[in-house]
Amino acid sequence: MNLKGKISIIFGLQFSQISRFITFLIISAVFTRQNLTHLTKNEIGDFELMMLLASALSYFWVTGIIQTFLPLYNNNHVFKKRLDFREKSPEIFNTFLLLGFFSFGFALLIFLLRNNIYVYKDLRAVPYVIPLVIYFILSNTTPLVEYIYYVRDRPYQIINYVFWTSVVQLFVVCAPVIMGLGIQMGIWGLISVSLLKFIWLMVLLERYAEFKFSFEYLKTHLRLGIPLIMSCLLSGSSQYIDGFIASWTGIPERFAIFRYGAKELPFASSFANGLGNAMLTEFSTSEKMRRAMYDLKNKSLRLMHYLFPLSIVIMFFSTWIFSHLFTKAFIRSSDVFMVYLLMIISRMVFPQTILIGLKKTRVVFWASVLEIVLNIVVSILLIPTYGVVGIPLGTALIHILEKLFLITYNYYTLKISPKAYIPIRWFLFYSALLLLEFVLIDRKIIHIF
Repeated sequence: MNLKGKISIIFGLQFSQISRFITFLIISAVFTRQNLTHLTKNEIGDFELMMLLASALSYFWVTGIIQTFLPLYNNNHVFKKRLDFREKSPEIFNTFLLLGFFSFGFALLIFLLRNNIYVYKDLRAVPYVIPLVIYFILSNTTPLVEYIYYVRDRPYQIINYVFWTSVVQLFVVCAPVIMGLGIQMGIWGLISVSLLKFIWLMVLLERYAEFKFSFEYLKTHLRLGIPLIMSCLLSGSSQYIDGFIASWTGIPERFAIFRYGAKELPFASSFANGLGNAMLTEFSTSEKMRRAMYDLKNKSLRLMHYLFPLSIVIMFFSTWIFSHLFTKAFIRSSDVFMVYLLMIISRMVFPQTILIGLKKTRVVFWASVLEIVLNIVVSILLIPTYGVVGIPLGTALIHILEKLFLITYNYYTLKISPKAYIPIRWFLFYSALLLLEFVLIDRKIIHIF
């Protein structure tokens, strides 16, 4: 069946995010089957640490560069506006150069500091450094493939590309491990897929990009992109901070258990961030404020009606899910996962959206800095009592406190009542229900299937 014209470009990108999540979830599930792969928890922990480092050192600038590229595509003062949709784009080529520059820069930093970065409680060196460097260089330019298709309005190509690369990735990563060739051959399989993606990116650059270097465009891109990069760094850092705390205070086996559980409700963060970002422009004038807050309240309520009940159901079955998905050896990961499900409480209120929309970003920035500092301190303090579960517990608590601070600031400084943009009764009802369930499960008052 020909799907062209029946799929939106937004769905294409959503499909890409969902596929990436599912692909790595399946890989994780395969790796835990010791009777199939013969991998130890230590080996799995080292693999997860490599993936954590690769993601933590790139997610913020890749996202910032891509997000800046989209509004600048065929709409900037450096390159003339193209009337013919089929003309090649110099913006694509220069964005590729930026991604390549950052990729090589951070990869070089990893290589030069390879003997000075210590992980785990015994302060050993970072594992698999050379494969990590190669993977880092290849994998951080290839996200541009999907966004080339995006700006060319080709959703079917996004789905086709993502589907087949995901299938190949599952095979070349899992097959060598199942064949008994070890985790390193699985890592090289992951690198081979990144190389294939990079080659396809070169094909698309030849097809759609005009190879025209512009220092002026790069300056414009960076001037607009650096605030976004910093924003992404602050807003998305908590999960990586948690991961590094777990690695520095534990051993590979414990780190593997933590990483397998360190997952929020799938897509909750994406949906919440999407709503917050979509509403930003609605707070541009005082005339639009009242309507914008009304819309924010109603749209957040719709999200609550979907995501809170889903969180409640998943929390109840979390131990069963983890014992069957990752085997009984990783049941302890479900405790970490249950705490991360509590993050939905802070995700469902949006005081920061109002502040950013009103261009009061300084308050949001300092709140984020304070959140990071407190997150580290509280998480470390909770580890002696709660073990690795104390790390997400500290994160969930500090996230809630940060939102309370911003709500209080809006109320006392901007005179904006929480009732204007938060469906308080539903929010408190769902939050109390989720917290009650968590306490009952944690205290073994109710038993999970």
